[in-house]
Amino acid sequence: MTYIKPKFHHPELPTNRLGYTKKEYEGVVSTLCAGCGHDSISAAIVQSCFEMNIEPHRVAKMSGIGCSSKTPAYFLSNSHGFNSVHGRMPSVATGANLANRDLMYLGVSGDGDSASIGMGQFVHAIRRNLNITYIVMNNGCYGLTKGQDSATADVGSISKSGIANEFNAIDLCGLALELGATFVARSFSGDKSQLIPLIKVAMAHKGFALIDVVSPCVTFNNNTGSTKSYDYVREHMEAVGTFDYAPYEKEITVDYDDKVEVEMHDGSKILLNKLSKDWDPFSRFSAVNRLYKAKAEGDILTGLIYIDEKSHDLHDMIGTVKKPLNTLTEKELCPGNAVLESINQDHR
Repeated sequence: MTYIKPKFHHPELPTNRLGYTKKEYEGVVSTLCAGCGHDSISAAIVQSCFEMNIEPHRVAKMSGIGCSSKTPAYFLSNSHGFNSVHGRMPSVATGANLANRDLMYLGVSGDGDSASIGMGQFVHAIRRNLNITYIVMNNGCYGLTKGQDSATADVGSISKSGIANEFNAIDLCGLALELGATFVARSFSGDKSQLIPLIKVAMAHKGFALIDVVSPCVTFNNNTGSTKSYDYVREHMEAVGTFDYAPYEKEITVDYDDKVEVEMHDGSKILLNKLSKDWDPFSRFSAVNRLYKAKAEGDILTGLIYIDEKSHDLHDMIGTVKKPLNTLTEKELCPGNAVLESINQDHR
């Protein structure tokens, strides 16, 4: 059996502005279990990059260990990639981002990878506002090691073993908001109409963009009693609002009370809905309250939960030069004693 997809395709496949078909954004054939939510997330990433006209070689895929971290092989085969060790992807991504700020960084992780062994790495990437789209494929269990509960498994959730989890879950979205994340969202692998726009907005955001995607494990955690199963998530999803992503063009403005149809630059139309008056996606306080209100009611809040439009990433904070550090010459890196002396004079 081969896991390499054939290169031939229908000659009339649609192309994007770069002249690429969607096949240019795909990877090898998935070896995950049939029906795994992770494959739907991979497909959403492929569709998002295709529609955003992103050149695959401008993307750097970063991952750790787990079922989720196998997925970078299944999308963007012509991009850069680094499969690191368990929980250490944020550190590797930080080093890569500092060395080459011109690439677009896409981090793929799991609930075990980020909420357990990699928790320390995860929180510091948020603190530094690393410019990365960070997707957590959250299935509430360790799928590679027979389905033990992970740190995001809800209290009382019953896995395939039949044993109810007794420990409080770590809410990655709530944690990210507390730590100052500038973009926080949650989605469901089975809702591509919501997930694809979220990925687009996240990739356009400057700073750390977290998307916590509930992604059921069909083998170990898709049974009755599990709060990460397909049936449970579909019954308890609560979307905070409908939205879409539009690339940067001349500003389109509208004024409306409830709903309005807006024509975009490409001729397509979108329907805008006003959000609930008790929730403001630009207010961290409002987002935290809305998140915990949904949790208290037993709902899973999905959609764009919070975004900081004036976000400053790590490079802005530490004042690095605009030129990627890995392209600097020896003379630029070591300008000599005279320059060093002038710098020291400013601090005396």
